[in-house]
Amino acid sequence: MAFYRKNIGGLHQVMRIVIGAVAAAAAVVWFAAPVSYLGAVAGVALALSGLFGYCPMCAMAGLGRQR
Repeated sequence: MAFYRKNIGGLHQVMRIVIGAVAAAAAVVWFAAPVSYLGAVAGVALALSGLFGYCPMCAMAGLGRQR
């Protein structure tokens, strides 16, 4: 049994993974050390939410897939 219920769909998941990976890589390449770490963490968090199919902010707002 899963501890969470998926609340984002397939295309949304793919877009989160791609945009998160690109954002993390861009932050490391383009920004200086303190800002790059924060940008990379944000990008990785976005990619992980796409990978798992669950967005905590969408859950709190009541948005998501209807089953």
